Amino acid sequence: MTVSVSTHVLDTGAGVPARGVRVELTREREVLCAAETDEDGRVADLGRDLEPGRYALVFWPPSPFFSRVELEVELVEGHYHVPLLFSPYGCASYRGS
Repeated sequence: MTVSVSTHVLDTGAGVPARGVRVELTREREVLCAAETDEDGRVADLGRDLEPGRYALVFWPPSPFFSRVELEVELVEGHYHVPLLFSPYGCASYRGS
């Protein structure tokens, strides 16, 4: 049983993908891997062959209000796509496909 993670960051204030956003995948505060979003705002392979468990995705968006956004998730089995949508003063996430 293995787990993989990808993400997508959208700047909903500007209506464009957010390029160059640092994203870290952590477990128990240890950074397992880190990447920057590509020109389409994506990190296709943030983590692969992970053990099931609790992880955090840490985003560093270019926002005048949010300097860091951390999402703690429970990953059980399979692939998880965890997008972040942000604007200057708001953010949201969901489990994508």
